[in-house]
Formats: sequence, structure tokens, C-alpha cells
Amino acid sequence: MFKKFWKTIKYLFILIVILYAMPRSILPTNTFGSELKELDRYIKLNDIENRLIEYRDDTEALKLKLAQVDIINNSRKRYKAQPVKLDILASRVANKMCKEAAENDFIGHWNLAGEKPYHRYAFAGGSDHVSENAFGEWTTGSYSVSPSTIASMMKKGHSEFMAEKAPNDGHKKTIIEKYHNFVGLGYYLSSNQFRYYEEFIDRYLEFENIRAEVKVGQSTVISVKPISNSYLYYLIVYREKVPEPMSPSQIKRMASYADFTKEEYLKLTAWELSEFKSGDSYNIPLMFSKEGLYYIHIYLDNKEFTKPASLNTKGKKSASGIVITVDN
Repeated sequence: MFKKFWKTIKYLFILIVILYAMPRSILPTNTFGSELKELDRYIKLNDIENRLIEYRDDTEALKLKLAQVDIINNSRKRYKAQPVKLDILASRVANKMCKEAAENDFIGHWNLAGEKPYHRYAFAGGSDHVSENAFGEWTTGSYSVSPSTIASMMKKGHSEFMAEKAPNDGHKKTIIEKYHNFVGLGYYLSSNQFRYYEEFIDRYLEFENIRAEVKVGQSTVISVKPISNSYLYYLIVYREKVPEPMSPSQIKRMASYADFTKEEYLKLTAWELSEFKSGDSYNIPLMFSKEGLYYIHIYLDNKEFTKPASLNTKGKKSASGIVITVDN
């Protein structure tokens, strides 16, 4: 009798433990609630972003992109890279590029204006460093234009990037680069064309009053503050000519793009940059002697250098993508 009673008590105790633990282990309501909260946050961010408004995502597109970010982060996690968050402006830049590429039957890193990824992002108002992946498909038949088709094709594009093998694994390296902390995603699906672009962002600096255009010989100041506990390590300014229009056939013949130009206009070392530091911010004066576009790279380090030392930018955070147009 006692044994039966004890057995019954034991089963009741186990049942109570299971019922108590079940909501915490399965978490259907909490997970769904967190997803809704995340979507709601991005809807609000999307609503307050006024740049490239004509390439704004609707709610369904945001859902698809947030799901794709999870796929990207799973890829990054396998290589011990930090997760990235969806970036609204970079997504609109990618949307614009996808539409232009699909409607004009090309895939590449240049648009019809001859602009590279860092041009397009900077001209849209971005100031961070950007790295781009591009994917496209087409059919002689027709695609089913639906959210499920878009989700499947974005996943396919990303999977093809991740399947690359060295030494031809540039897209994969871009995805798993450890310093990326945001990503913009764009897609465009028509009846017979699909394009998918990933714009990975390195956001570690806060900028104030960056002028997009200045005159030759005119003084300007770059005001910049590192977001984390880091210091400006190196600044390189590259000069280039204003891009010229390109045809789809020209773009198709181009492969990867260089994130710099052959003309280095200015270099400032860590100890030179430290002279412009006030509190946590740097106010760097610049003046340009020739017309053109000036692409500014700023590298960061966790250590501050105030005296001459050996410097090497390999492996350092490249945290800016400023482009300034200089004319007469």
C-alpha cells in the first residue's frame, strides 16, 4: 500500500515538474512575441528613415529580410563572427541596385552611372565602410512572383556564396568578416529576372557635419567619434575621377571591385590624428587641391598611439566610407 502511494506521489511530482517546465522549454509564445517586437522595431526604423524613400521596404519585405539575416548569422556563427543586424539605409541602396540590374539585364558591382558600392552608399548618405556581394538569376520561362519564391532564391544566393572554395571565395570571405556588424539586403524579382545584393556594414564611428561637396582649396573638417573604446589608427584619402556611365555589357565584363584607387592623396598616422583629438572626438581639418572624388578610409585600434611607431593596417577595423565631391 505504501509503495503504491509513494509511486503515485512520484508520478504526480514528475508531472508537475513537466508542466511547470514546459512553457520555458518550448517557448512558443515568447519566441513569437520577440519576433513581433523585433519586426515592430524595424517597421519604426523604416518609417523614420527618409533617405531613398522610393526604395522603401514594406512589412512583408522586412519579414523576408529579417529571416535572411538569421540565415546569414548562422553562417557567420560557424566561423565565430559576431551577428549582424539589418540596416535600413543599406537595404534601400541594395534595393535600388537590384532593380537597376534586373531591369537592364546585368549583374555586377558597378551601376549604370559607373558607381562602385562605396559610391552608392555614400551618395545615399551613408558614412560607414561597406562591402558588397551580388547574385542574380534569370529564366526563359517565368518565375512565380511570391514571398516564398523570394525567400527561397535569397537563400540560394547566400548558399552559393558560402559554398565557394579558396582561392575563389571572395563572397564567402565578405560574409564571414569578423568586423561587420550590420547588413543591408536588397532583392528584385520580376517574371524572368531575380537579383539579390548583400551590403555588409562596419559601423564603429559617429560622424557630425560631414560635407558631401566642397570646393577646391576650401577648408572642411571631419568630426568623428569612435563608438566603442577605440582610437583612430590611420587615415587614408584616395582620389579618383568622377565616375562615367557604363553600359550593361561593360558591367558584365567587370569582376570584383577594388575598395581603393591607385592615387593616394593623403595619409595621417595615429600620432598625427591624436593631435586633432579633443575628449572622445577628433576634428580633422582637410583641404583638397584638385577636382574629383575623395574616398576616406579610417582605421581603428584599441590602443592609442601619440608618438611615432610601426603601423600596419592589416587586420584593423576599416570603419569609414566617406566620399567627398570636390569641384571648382
